[in-house]
Amino acid sequence: MANKIWLSSPHMGGNELKYIHEAFDANWVAPLGPNVNGFEEDLENFLNANVKVAALSAGTAALHLALIECGVVHGDEVICQSMTFSASANPIAYCGAIPVFIDSEKDTWNMCPKALREAIVDRTAKGNKPKAIIVVHLYGMPAKMDEINAIAKEFDIPVIEDAAEALGSKYKNVACGTFGRFGVLSFNGNKIITTSGGGALVCNTQEDKDKAVFLATQARDNAPHYQHSHIGYNYRMSNITAGIGRGQMEVLVSRVEARRAMNKFYQDLFADIDGVTVFVEPSSDYYSNHWLSAILVDPKVAGKTREELRLALLEDDIESRPLWKPMHMQPIFANSPYYGTNVSEELFENGLCLPSGSNLTDEERARISKKIKEVFGK
Repeated sequence: MANKIWLSSPHMGGNELKYIHEAFDANWVAPLGPNVNGFEEDLENFLNANVKVAALSAGTAALHLALIECGVVHGDEVICQSMTFSASANPIAYCGAIPVFIDSEKDTWNMCPKALREAIVDRTAKGNKPKAIIVVHLYGMPAKMDEINAIAKEFDIPVIEDAAEALGSKYKNVACGTFGRFGVLSFNGNKIITTSGGGALVCNTQEDKDKAVFLATQARDNAPHYQHSHIGYNYRMSNITAGIGRGQMEVLVSRVEARRAMNKFYQDLFADIDGVTVFVEPSSDYYSNHWLSAILVDPKVAGKTREELRLALLEDDIESRPLWKPMHMQPIFANSPYYGTNVSEELFENGLCLPSGSNLTDEERARISKKIKEVFGK
């Protein structure tokens, strides 16, 4: 029985244990220490945009703190991309705020600037000017940040970049996660690099980072006793987890190259299969890490649906997954405002994510290729 081929499995570099052993030897196992400081510095140097980074327990925690620092409170409205994972929207609810979902555009599958403007104008006219905009770089593909930031600046609304899937991606040669007031990174087990769990908040100022760290460590006041003037959270990354991150940072560039090579593999594989389109950059302005490689299947042309392909791959123990189900289609957000047409709905209906890991072998790629060609009669 052949081993299962995963969609995106962890890929260790080898030096992670060195940093973990250093933490154990020094007895630094708490949510502070040399690895936390070093991991933050590694990320700051990689992003290369004069930013400050706070290492946290999850990307979701980072997004929650970003909303708090943007002043989001109960009853406020926050604009959020609809085509995304639920972790992009859930922190809005943590704050007691109301998400306003925006459709995708067809080039990058990310937030549509036209629908964004429509939403801001309409919500403001209704007396509910949004307090923040959460834009996502879906599957590592940069969003149209020039247009989105121009609209945000026009209406004076802060932008939070959910770059959880986009570490290593660039827009016009600038790192994703550095375009907004805040950026959010994730190091979950399936991401381009992992700390097993964990995330980071990218800040433009030391003041914003200091506030995030303060809130993330239970908001303890500067006093000899335990005193709290603000609600705090247990969101700081541990020194052990950060050690894994330090080892992973050493191989990040090669991981991006490997994911991009997988995307090229799919481009070549589907080149002569009609009705299947591989998700690629729309122009040279975009550089995606291709965290996940995705396709769109036109059943009228291809003769198969994306679900038929998914089930056929599953028969051979090859994991694939439909695109994120848009947030405005989710039961929990059924009553939330939505602006746009049906672009994200069509993407969900016809889109499929394929195995994209940086540790896939030639043998596994051959299995994937053989099965896909079999499905489409090639």
